Amino acid sequence: MTTALPHRFLTPEDLVEMFELPSVETVYQWRRKRTGPRGFRVGRHLRFDPEDVRAWVDSQLGEVAA
Repeated sequence: MTTALPHRFLTPEDLVEMFELPSVETVYQWRRKRTGPRGFRVGRHLRFDPEDVRAWVDSQLGEVAA
C-alpha cells in the first residue's frame, strides 16, 4: 500500500478495494478467524480504524520478512 489511508473509518468494501480481495466475504472470514485487521461495530455496520489497518499491514510485512 503506497497511498495514504483515508482519515475516516473504513468499510469492508474499502478493504476489498484496497487489497483487491475477491469479495466482502473474505473480510468477514478474516474477522471470524481473527486474522485480519481489528474491526468494530457501529450498530450493525462493521468499520475499521485506518491506524489498525496500517498496524495489521505492518505486522504482515514483518512476518514475511522473518
